[in-house]
Amino acid sequence: MEGKTKILMVEDHKLLRMGLKSILEKYPSIEVIGEAEDGEEAIEMAKRLKPDVILMDIGLPKIDGLQATKKIKESNPNIKIIILTSHTDRKDVLQAISYGASAYAVKDIKTDYLIMVINSVKEGAIWFDPAIAPIVRSKNMSDSSDKVSSRSAFKAEHANLTEREYEVLKLVVDGRSNAEIADELKISEHTAKAHVCNIIQKLVVDDRTQAAVKAIKEGLV
Repeated sequence: MEGKTKILMVEDHKLLRMGLKSILEKYPSIEVIGEAEDGEEAIEMAKRLKPDVILMDIGLPKIDGLQATKKIKESNPNIKIIILTSHTDRKDVLQAISYGASAYAVKDIKTDYLIMVINSVKEGAIWFDPAIAPIVRSKNMSDSSDKVSSRSAFKAEHANLTEREYEVLKLVVDGRSNAEIADELKISEHTAKAHVCNIIQKLVVDDRTQAAVKAIKEGLV
């Protein structure tokens, strides 16, 4: 099975789980190596099976998908987690990415797009469903004085980000891969990667996911 993306599915509804597994198994690059029905089982199976990517629902028995994500990432930071849910609440989105989720997708996502997200996330990208990114931004960019002050302070603190790096950061928050950033900004993929590395260093974070979380929480984008 070398080269295949190993998937652990976490979904408490059996019919949904069976349907998704049937769809995923049609793709030769995907291997479903396990299925969990609740958060506790997901944590145990993640430790034992060490999947590349976990598709995680939020509304799970025993331990919900957000807490399961947190615990799995604490023990297995290299495992990529895609939240696949019907929940679109801003609090859930921010909590998911703060706990280390690499992507947040709504369950009506098209199959081909989900495969793209899985492949991108495996390579280190982050991704927000188009239905999610505007919700996060619009609520984050409220007119409250606290938010305005926070944004101003954050921008002042990170004034060493160049205009181009701000453009790249916005695309990172949108979940774009380095290749997609390069295509959008008409630069080479190598240059896009260099910008992302510079942003990570300047924001004093460990990876692009943390950079996106910091940018969203502080209202930078």
